[in-house]
Amino acid sequence: MSRKRALSLWFPRLGAERLLRVLRVPDWSVPFAVLRDTGQMQVIASLNEAGSRAGLRVGQPMRDAMAMCPGLMTRLHNPQAEAAFLTTLRRWATRFSPWVAEQGADALMLDITGCSHLFGGEEAMMARIEADCARHGLSVLCGIADTPGAAWALARFAGDAPGHIRSGDAIDQEARATRSRAARRRHWERGGAAPVQGAVRAPRHRIAAPGQTRGALEPLPVAALRLEADTVEKLGRLGLRRIGDLAGQPRAGLARRFGIGLVQRLDQALGAVPEPISPARQDTALATRLTLPEPIGLEADILAALDRLIPRLCEMLRDRGLGARAVRLQAYRADGTMGAVSVGLARPARDPDRIRPLLAMKLDELDAGFGIDMLRLEAVQAEPVHATAHAGHAQAALAARDRMGQANALDDLIGRMGARIGLEAITRRHPGESHIPEKGAQVLAAAWSAPHDGPWPDPPAPRPLLMWRPEPVQAPDRPRLPERFRWRRQDFRVAHARGPERIAPEWWLDDPEWRSGTRDYWVVTTQDGARLWLFFAHGAALSPGWFCQGSFA
Repeated sequence: MSRKRALSLWFPRLGAERLLRVLRVPDWSVPFAVLRDTGQMQVIASLNEAGSRAGLRVGQPMRDAMAMCPGLMTRLHNPQAEAAFLTTLRRWATRFSPWVAEQGADALMLDITGCSHLFGGEEAMMARIEADCARHGLSVLCGIADTPGAAWALARFAGDAPGHIRSGDAIDQEARATRSRAARRRHWERGGAAPVQGAVRAPRHRIAAPGQTRGALEPLPVAALRLEADTVEKLGRLGLRRIGDLAGQPRAGLARRFGIGLVQRLDQALGAVPEPISPARQDTALATRLTLPEPIGLEADILAALDRLIPRLCEMLRDRGLGARAVRLQAYRADGTMGAVSVGLARPARDPDRIRPLLAMKLDELDAGFGIDMLRLEAVQAEPVHATAHAGHAQAALAARDRMGQANALDDLIGRMGARIGLEAITRRHPGESHIPEKGAQVLAAAWSAPHDGPWPDPPAPRPLLMWRPEPVQAPDRPRLPERFRWRRQDFRVAHARGPERIAPEWWLDDPEWRSGTRDYWVVTTQDGARLWLFFAHGAALSPGWFCQGSFA
């Protein structure tokens, strides 16, 4: 049986090179950057090779980048378009393996077990991939190993990686006490990567031979284990900068100090814990688009376009027996950027009259920019919708039809409210299957639950209008109802009482609120007119005593 082999494809300049292809820039030697808006300022999200040679780096503020490179060309970041481009690259990668998965926003992971011999071996396959990407103007770094984690690490940290990728030996990742001595250290100790015996810089050494995963990972920095930045910094302060330093440490101590995630990532990279490659499902997008001869920007024009797009989408849903639960409208602007709005429905729908009002309510959030030249409408989430046929007497059919109309009206109301405040904020109450008073009703999301069918079940005794967590009552610790008690710093005198109602805890559940054991509930009316819900806890894990849990007014 052949050993599993994984191939990682990393596109470090995906955002910049995609836009250079779209814009058809003739001179790729000009520094080019993709900017991401953080709310406070714009920072660099991606750079081309010329931008990196100019000294710019990812994450640098735009104002600093323009001061360093006045001739810098910039464009805004479009994550949706980059995700679509990565999906196109995933389909292209299926020529090398049928098992391809997207990994993050700029990488692919391939299971090439039994596939490399078709291309002359792993080195020939890697050379073929690099040549294809170079022909299309894309930068790619590859890594091949027995595990996906090791392949990911080799693609990013072995060979000739871009300059903005740092190892774990940066001086700002060390303790302050050691930073003061940095000037007396050799050049490679002042922020650069330490030389390793046998280290190679050629791309072919991004391939770990079968069974040699540990040896290939040991000289790499701990950041190659896909760890959080703060974890890498903490490890660097302890002198654990290489995976080889980390692999020899006791696992129990690492888990206690840095969490189980560090040990899991290390075991995944070394093959001790399986990490399957899950390929993306076949594209079955339910979408339609409209290309406009001239850019538009008025809301009335967008609504007119929706009148043509929504019926097409509903027809596609009807042909497949589906109904849309979430719909997204994408507006592609003339400057190459895109805006999008999404709406959710309380029930699967394929009626244009139920989808159009929800989208119309969200159009004010859409920025037309310099004009919209293409609109795309997609059913992001769809569910089966089964046609219902009414049988029986005419009156029964009419009653069922009326109930269906009322349900559709309620669903439309929930959908319109959800478009404003979110579907998660709209809830409904259902009867709970429990004799515990506070569990007599459960709160469900209105969009993902059906109304309760039938009357609300009556409790065995009246329940208060307001309920809270039990609060201590100062009274003698005996089961008999006292004539006087003190609660919330006030003294009360009992005028009338009804009870007791004994309620036992759910013995099959360990509920912290019911560790006081069996309770005897009383409806108490005080001389001041207050109607309170008191109970005496007989005591189990906790001491017995009197408590107040609700009010009837």
